[in-house]
Amino acid sequence: MTVVLQRAEFARVIVDGEVVGEIGKGLLLLLGVAEGDTEADCDSLARKIATLRVFEGPGGKLDVSVQDEPGATGVLVVPNFTLCANTRRGRRPDFSPAAPPGLAERMFDRFVAQMQAAGVPTAKGVFGAHMHVELLNDGPVTLVLRSEGR
Repeated sequence: MTVVLQRAEFARVIVDGEVVGEIGKGLLLLLGVAEGDTEADCDSLARKIATLRVFEGPGGKLDVSVQDEPGATGVLVVPNFTLCANTRRGRRPDFSPAAPPGLAERMFDRFVAQMQAAGVPTAKGVFGAHMHVELLNDGPVTLVLRSEGR
């Protein structure tokens, strides 16, 4: 699994002109599920993100997680199979490393459930839909996280 994490002042997802997921201060997570990703990968990555210290604590150091940030409203998780693209050869991305849609959707739903189980309010995009994602990046703080085998 690959996650692009962006600390946000706000973020929202729009599908067919309607807001389907929205947060205030928190984290926008773009989530890509690759062939071979496991439930253990999903659970581990969700736990890591819930406790990852990406908000400023006393002294200005990144020392507070989304679970503990008093002003955070949660996370917005957006499915994004294009994160799994292979771009090593040619000029056209190869999306064959992405997990099949059925598996990817199950893993996406599991990831969202794991974030909620960690006590993090979680909004989400719509799997398989064409989405517009709006974000006011804070910092900017942007990290790329990958599950163990990636």
